Amino acid sequence: MSTRKPAQRLADFLPYQLSVASNAVSTRIAEQYRKRFALKTTEWRIMAVLGDSGPTTQRELSQATLMDKVPVNRACKSLESRGLAQRTPNESDGRSHLLDLTAEGRAVHAGIMPLALKIEEELFSVLSEEERTQMRDMLARLRQNAGEFDAESLAD
Repeated sequence: MSTRKPAQRLADFLPYQLSVASNAVSTRIAEQYRKRFALKTTEWRIMAVLGDSGPTTQRELSQATLMDKVPVNRACKSLESRGLAQRTPNESDGRSHLLDLTAEGRAVHAGIMPLALKIEEELFSVLSEEERTQMRDMLARLRQNAGEFDAESLAD
């Protein structure tokens, strides 16, 4: 039986610590791609998903990023207006559209990834390779245990 007492303060609450650490890491990376590529965090997240998955609906982008549909819609419109993404009809349902990176968007994505990986290496240099592997595994298990979310529920 554990002798550890439950969190009595917010600072000791593990979900809070996880959120703060995530925000700190995201902010550190966001500074770089904002300076170099004039991208907001939501725009880069959308580009990262599109770079990994190819043509995707906005609903799927909301689900993949766990972001509300309004910021996803704004980010998609911004990426389109900058010529980094393009929208095409979704032939599988006829109602939605698919968003995909343009050639310029793929070039920006290719320029950001090495930078993001360099920052990842710097940030996580305090952990051994084994600890990094364990952390990835733990985060994946936590994410899975949190369950699935409908894109509409993210606005609440």
